Amino acid sequence: MFKASVCYLSLLLLAAPLVATGEDAPLAEATPVQGALAQLSVACPTLAAGVDFPTMISLQAFYQQNAGQPAWAGAERLTLLRDQLQQLADDGLDPARYSLPDDGTVEGAPCTDIAITQRYLQALYELRFGYLSQERLEPVWRAHPKLQDRQAEVVAIAGPGLQDLAKAFEQARPSLEFYRNLRLAYAQRRQQPLSDWQPVPAGALLQPDKQDARVPALAQRLFNEGYLGAPPRVVDDRYNPDLVEAMKRFQLQHSLQADGVVGPWTVTELNISAAMRREQLRVNLERMRWLAQDLEPDSVLVNVAAAQLTVYRGGAPAWQTRTQVGRAERQTPLIKSNITRLTLNPTWTIPPTIMREDKLPEIRRDPEFLARHNLRILDRDGLPLAAEAIDWEHPGDLMLRQDPGPKNPLGKMAIRFPNPFSVYLHDTPSQSLFAKGPRAFSSGCVRIEQAMQLRDWLVNPAERVRTDTLLASELTHEFRLAKPVPILLGYWTVQADHQGQLLYVPDIYGRDHALSVARPRAL
Repeated sequence: MFKASVCYLSLLLLAAPLVATGEDAPLAEATPVQGALAQLSVACPTLAAGVDFPTMISLQAFYQQNAGQPAWAGAERLTLLRDQLQQLADDGLDPARYSLPDDGTVEGAPCTDIAITQRYLQALYELRFGYLSQERLEPVWRAHPKLQDRQAEVVAIAGPGLQDLAKAFEQARPSLEFYRNLRLAYAQRRQQPLSDWQPVPAGALLQPDKQDARVPALAQRLFNEGYLGAPPRVVDDRYNPDLVEAMKRFQLQHSLQADGVVGPWTVTELNISAAMRREQLRVNLERMRWLAQDLEPDSVLVNVAAAQLTVYRGGAPAWQTRTQVGRAERQTPLIKSNITRLTLNPTWTIPPTIMREDKLPEIRRDPEFLARHNLRILDRDGLPLAAEAIDWEHPGDLMLRQDPGPKNPLGKMAIRFPNPFSVYLHDTPSQSLFAKGPRAFSSGCVRIEQAMQLRDWLVNPAERVRTDTLLASELTHEFRLAKPVPILLGYWTVQADHQGQLLYVPDIYGRDHALSVARPRAL
């Protein structure tokens, strides 16, 4: 039922039978439910097949909290539970997955009570932590994996929750604002009739005021989705100013470059069906359940899909800037770590993949490439080498390093955090790319549009003065932060504001479909 955990101690303590302290004190007699649990394979063979060790420990702990008594003897409580399970549809979960057994489907009243509790605990667990395996589908590398007894957390909610089931489910539901807003948007849309439209054919770039046979269909589509305020008037298949402005509104809502030009990314987003859009909301509710486990109140959060960075203070967004992330063939990994140091006026040692795939072909084509880009050649001991002494077809084990300066791709600062991918945040001279969308341009590291402003959020006032002095020296310095700052690199492709207004993001790494078709954990 639940993912195995190394932390069962708290549950084991909860589940431990009461022990008499006096020699002649009688042992408490097991109730029928406790007796059935103790001999589950004999008393409830149908149920036992789906109960693994952590599930058994959770069930024992739950009934220990309830003094071994049945939890679902009253019809009123069962009705309330069924109502809460039905409401899980608004969370993107399938209520049928937690369907409650009838008396005739398992062996006797104690077994039925245990089976209902199993579904109750499962529903709370998956509402809080998700029904899919993040480790299998979208793993996050964590510098300091959190020791978390998830089963104990659920039992701690479930036991007292018998007195107020609505409160129990609300307590299990992630409190993350992202989650609450997206849940509201999904709940509003999941039972609405789906729109239907014809795909937009591929073609040449459609520029403003140009003629194209696709324009009438585009105009109708923009009107049907509310981007045009009045029925479209198209003359001679011309892409007129009203349509261009409507297209810009569509592009903004889908995190595209809002220039009105209809290119491949815009066509791709136009051709995502209404059914797929609704499924996109459901899939990202699952991602938000994962995100809620890692996001800390005072931290830096990067949405890789949106190429967006947000600074959180006290659990609320405080500042935001655009980023550039890894291309599809060099994806930015998902990471939970702590920002520990800044490299000021950094040099750039070209990573092996970029060296092999990008720089060596350029050097072979252009002998002046090294000098033009201020690149120095070093051996593995850091000693300089002469370019004319190297066979660039077989260069061997060498490094290319670029000194600090206006052309250095790391700009004025790199922001470092421990991870095995050599990924970091950094300033960049490529500022024009921030106006584009999507912004998957890098080789895996994350470029920051307003790096100096981000620095201000990471340091205290004294550190700000000191780093300003070091930056002015134009020499490379490693500056360790007095207080590490948590950072999380996540991935999600839609979010909503508190009014349910949606902002879509292109699925730059093509991950939504895998989550949509993934099979949940077995009950």
